[in-house]
Amino acid sequence: MPDFPFYVVESSPQASELAARWGFSLVTSAPAGLGLVMEDDCLQLMDFAEPRQQGVMVDFLSGASEYRRAHGGGKKEPIAKAIGLKGLTAPVVIDATPGLGRDAFVLAGLGCQVYLIERSPIVAALLEDGIRRLHAHNHELAARFTLVHGNSIDVLQNWPYTQVHTVYLDPMFPHRKKSALVKKEMKVFQALLGADSDADELLSPALALAQKRVVVKRPNSAPYLANTPASMAITSKKHRFDVYLTHQ
Repeated sequence: MPDFPFYVVESSPQASELAARWGFSLVTSAPAGLGLVMEDDCLQLMDFAEPRQQGVMVDFLSGASEYRRAHGGGKKEPIAKAIGLKGLTAPVVIDATPGLGRDAFVLAGLGCQVYLIERSPIVAALLEDGIRRLHAHNHELAARFTLVHGNSIDVLQNWPYTQVHTVYLDPMFPHRKKSALVKKEMKVFQALLGADSDADELLSPALALAQKRVVVKRPNSAPYLANTPASMAITSKKHRFDVYLTHQ
């Protein structure tokens, strides 16, 4: 998405470098719609047409994120069971649809080495900024993240890095329940990214790459990804983790 507006009150070397690296346009007046802004050392995605609406950012330092990491059930949490973490040390997991990185943060907190693949430069920049701020507070945890900017389908098909235990997929799915958080973030994300129309195409390259399993997070009422039945499922109150065993 070229020339996406990055709103700055005063230009700075940090803002100029970030804009040049990701292809954003520095602007000194607020854009009419979506744009990025750096406030309180946090890169945020704002809808400037809705000035009362808070910005969307990747925040691994919030109380909610830290509480879930510390008290979310550890390896007994549904996502941990789905990934198959019992008895493993530092497994490599690809999150090919990271969004704001919340599930990836939980997995990193459980000891996984997590690769985040993100095709949107705006979302990738938000993830990078969240990792940067986490790095200042918890270097060991931040070091478990590797951000890869690219189309997940292409990256999975041409994976150049280490062997992968699990590929994790959580493609955007329409939310029926409208909590304030879902409304705010999904409204902005959908306005930015549009429909996640190629989600079904992720499953095949994920199955080809993963050494042990592919995990797909779905709402409980949602159909299987690509209409492909899973080997098993781990259920929670709101979600279902479809597990595809690969046994490579």
